[in-house]
Amino acid sequence: MGYVLGVDVGGTFTDAVGIDADGRILSAKTPSTPPDYSTGVLTAIDLLAEQVGISRRELLAATDHIAHGTTASLNALVMGRVPPVGFITTRGHRDSIYIMNVEGRYLGRPSHELQNVMGQRKPPDMVPRHLAREVTERIDRAGEVLVRLDEDEARRVVRECLAGGATAIAVSLLWSFRNDRHERRLREIIAEEAPGLYVALSSEVSPRIREFARHATTIMSTQIGPGLAAYLGALEASLRDDGLRGPLLVMQSSGGAVTAAEAPACAINTIGSVLTGGVVGAQQLAAQLGHSNVMATDVGGTTFLAGLIVDGEPVRAQQTVINQAPVNVPTLKVEAIGSGGGAIAWLDAGRNLRIGPHSAQAVPGPACYGSGGEEPTITDANLVLGILPASGLLGGRRPLDLELARRAIESRIATPLGLSVEAAAAAIHAAQNAQTGDLLRKVVVECGHDPREFVVYAFGGAGPAHCAAYAREVGAREVVVPLGPVASAFSAYGLAASDVVVTRELSDPLTHPCDPARVERNFARLEADVSAALARQGLRLAAVELHREVDMRYGMQVGEVTTPVAGGALDAAALEAAAAEFERLYARLYGEGAGFREAGMHLLTFRVRGVGRLPVTPGLPPIAAAPNADPNAALLGRRPVCLDLRRGYVDTPVYDYARLRAGHRLDGPAIIQVPTTTVVVPDGVRATVDALGNLRIVQH
Repeated sequence: MGYVLGVDVGGTFTDAVGIDADGRILSAKTPSTPPDYSTGVLTAIDLLAEQVGISRRELLAATDHIAHGTTASLNALVMGRVPPVGFITTRGHRDSIYIMNVEGRYLGRPSHELQNVMGQRKPPDMVPRHLAREVTERIDRAGEVLVRLDEDEARRVVRECLAGGATAIAVSLLWSFRNDRHERRLREIIAEEAPGLYVALSSEVSPRIREFARHATTIMSTQIGPGLAAYLGALEASLRDDGLRGPLLVMQSSGGAVTAAEAPACAINTIGSVLTGGVVGAQQLAAQLGHSNVMATDVGGTTFLAGLIVDGEPVRAQQTVINQAPVNVPTLKVEAIGSGGGAIAWLDAGRNLRIGPHSAQAVPGPACYGSGGEEPTITDANLVLGILPASGLLGGRRPLDLELARRAIESRIATPLGLSVEAAAAAIHAAQNAQTGDLLRKVVVECGHDPREFVVYAFGGAGPAHCAAYAREVGAREVVVPLGPVASAFSAYGLAASDVVVTRELSDPLTHPCDPARVERNFARLEADVSAALARQGLRLAAVELHREVDMRYGMQVGEVTTPVAGGALDAAALEAAAAEFERLYARLYGEGAGFREAGMHLLTFRVRGVGRLPVTPGLPPIAAAPNADPNAALLGRRPVCLDLRRGYVDTPVYDYARLRAGHRLDGPAIIQVPTTTVVVPDGVRATVDALGNLRIVQH
């Protein structure tokens, strides 16, 4: 019997899901184990094996592949915990990474910070100035060599980087996406000077126009590449020693996986690996439930994540922002804020209550964990409000201390504001719901959609406790909480359900109408690269799909809209159809009549996304039906719960999810306890268990 495993390593918990050939689904949750996250991975696999009654070695020997996602690389970049790397670019252009196109003052900043013009500051330098070096060379916009690479100077520059403490080197030369000859030669020189040193070339990592974004992407990929390679190498070696039969795959930001051996070469593509797992899982479940428009929301221990599925497909983006710098990463569009269950509640200088972005994480954890944490968190507030069981989390394996939670809230929030502990906890809970609702509304509206046309999917350890509230904030009438065998390990389920995805791109600026043969050559080259990369994965694929797209814009604009292009031979009519689709997408994003064809249209970056469909397409299995809608057989008891400070604590029924069956109906207020999460059904809201074990919450 073959298994597929999905492992989601978060900042607080590590989740694992196993799916066998018959579609049976197992799930497990365990605390993450920084700095060696592999310990938590192996523990999660042990928990899966225990459920089947076999050893870890027996489970791994029967595993077809493992899909792994981790936030470690993203966290390292965001927190600046990266080793020093060298940066080599064309003479005269070193300072572009410090000037930052002025973008460093505004990219990724919230509106209230943008309004504080005098307080704006650029982030710390990506590369120490003594490690940023220049070489004499020049290639023009047509890809012609104007000045040959000075190889003697290049060797001296490489030695200076090494002497300065560089542990890896990023190479990003002007117009290298049109001709990578000099970058490839520089890699050869570095290999001669420092055999085995990690090197990243912009022509491979980010072959796109726009100098600063390409430099930044290449540098960040170099900063995390060696660490990712070491982590994955050690983890795969441990798994092989324990009998792993199939390959270890690593989730990418694009929503698919590649082998662990290939992932470090373009490490930047893995930064959203965990963030996208939940969206992939939501897409899979939405197909089962018949939902075409979905807001996928994940409230984990550290972050709140929100992504969109429109007409059955995840919304994608071609760039993200890290530390106020643009990063060229094809990704599922997922927004994140530090508003998870471990997010710390605090008071700013104006005594305003704030939530996150800092988190108690796995160590020391919320105050109620009793592991040394003293800051009040969302988890502490939910315990005080009666939402979380005093018996603890993870089926009692994670005890909770109510008194420690009360002390943290009292000392840091309640006393300074002159509130009772209960009122302060209710304020923290309300602020969390408003904050997550604001982000969710932003995600939907900025993509040109009406939130009322979407169903909210809520997962993660803390998502089900808040989903009814933030869904109401955006006007969504229905919420689906995936429970059953996946419960709060839904992102790990998405990893297990993901296919192999490889993306290749190149910039070749053209003005529409343009030569169809040139466009066809670009796509043919990319398709050949993608097909070769899929073949290198060494996996048995049920089917391979190649999707073409191009980034287009109107003349005199600097922002592009990614536009699909039909497959097959291209002619003038096919390119005109692509231009018409670009105008339709532009109008949806910016309003009817906003386009201006008379300004001309430009095609900038061509892209091919290859999807290798894996043979296993897991879906959630059906559960047993209830004889009637009455859920009293699942009633555990009652406890005082405060969901609204104006009403105070209300005697609330608490149900055991394990005893609920398809067709059971619960009217709020109610609490549903699952070993790995807790679901809140507020007053005036009805929840129904569907045929797959999901909880469907409908606002009256």
